Amino acid sequence: MQRTIAISDIHGCVSELNELLIRMKYTPGRDRLILLGDYVDRGPNSCGTVERVMELVREGAIALRGNHDQRLIDLAVDGDEHTMHKFMTHGGMTTAASYLGETILLSDWIVGSDASLRKLQKLRERLNSNYADHVAFLKELPLYVEDERHLFVHAGIHPDYSHNWRKQPEHEFMYVKEPFWRNSTGLPQKVVFGHTRTVELHGRSSVWFSHDKIGIDGGCAYGQQLNGIEITSSGYAVWNVPANRHKS
Repeated sequence: MQRTIAISDIHGCVSELNELLIRMKYTPGRDRLILLGDYVDRGPNSCGTVERVMELVREGAIALRGNHDQRLIDLAVDGDEHTMHKFMTHGGMTTAASYLGETILLSDWIVGSDASLRKLQKLRERLNSNYADHVAFLKELPLYVEDERHLFVHAGIHPDYSHNWRKQPEHEFMYVKEPFWRNSTGLPQKVVFGHTRTVELHGRSSVWFSHDKIGIDGGCAYGQQLNGIEITSSGYAVWNVPANRHKS
């Protein structure tokens, strides 16, 4: 392997993902591609994004599980009221439209309305019949991958578990924010993560570097950009594609 490429928080922006891979001249078998989770919600083509990620994994990429991916799994498997509320209030409308092949009508997605409950039930049925392979794929994704120099994870490592981070609860791998990036990790590897948009870290959508962390979520689904970081023995190079959501 000549280089490692890491990309995070695609959130339905599959055309930006494809363009970024082209710009970075990603070559399966030569490059190690690591996707750090959150393939669904907010952006326009969650279904197409999961399909593309599945294809990339078949070609040798590593995909991690993010909190939005977990929320879609929970909706398909459990569908309880709390899960449905979280799904609706965290960008799930675009995921539903993508999997159902429908245009979003805001009147159908009023939290707690009969219309929204019918839509969610229809989505659950579609996920468990037509897209059971998507749900199974997302369920089996790991929470981290590491090498000698870097630890790749969706959200981060809570400092309470830095002494034995592999044992931290699954929730922290997918959800931790400020306690992670505001404190030193104390780990021998540099942590590459998504989940927290880099505008929250340094006021810009570009990749954020600190002494022990690299944040790469460029906020593509928020109209900002999709970042990719290239890691080689000689250092780092960063790439990005501006959000162009109408093409996704």
